[in-house]
Amino acid sequence: MSFGFLAFAFEPSPLQYFCVAHPSSSAKVNGLACKNPALVQASDFSFSGLHLAGNTSNPNGSKVSPVSVAQVPGLNTLGISMVRIDYAPWGINPPHTHPRATEILTVIEGSLQVGFVTSNPGNTLFTKTLQKGDVFVFPVGLVHFQRNVVTGHAVAIAGFSNDILAKAFQVDKSVVDQLQAKF
Repeated sequence: MSFGFLAFAFEPSPLQYFCVAHPSSSAKVNGLACKNPALVQASDFSFSGLHLAGNTSNPNGSKVSPVSVAQVPGLNTLGISMVRIDYAPWGINPPHTHPRATEILTVIEGSLQVGFVTSNPGNTLFTKTLQKGDVFVFPVGLVHFQRNVVTGHAVAIAGFSNDILAKAFQVDKSVVDQLQAKF
């Protein structure tokens, strides 16, 4: 006996394609309030700054420079963000987790040892040394790290499936800025 099944899928049109952040508004529903669409400009979707090296003169020897809704208002409610990570020789981005975001990291310069730990199967460490141009994925919620393994500086760009710092820890952007200043 043969059954013929036909499946249909439908993606409804979104209510809006974007919601550029209106930072002076006190209303916050699933992100910041939306700017009047008539006032939106191309600059709301742009950022010029990832070419600038971060200051790695701190105990970890690394600097995370974010590109989130604070830098690009057009990212508001889109569920993505990114960072530039600079590493001094032997610098580390210490073990940490993103409870609500998957991370994808690309080495731009240098060589990084990266890894994450999973409890299934049985507390396994997945680690790899990456070279320029290599990519590595850190699954959502898993403790992970990156370490520069060369005597020169290293740089990586990482993308996240949401605005991980502010949303994951449910804190105001000013708290995130204070925490980042310490590292």
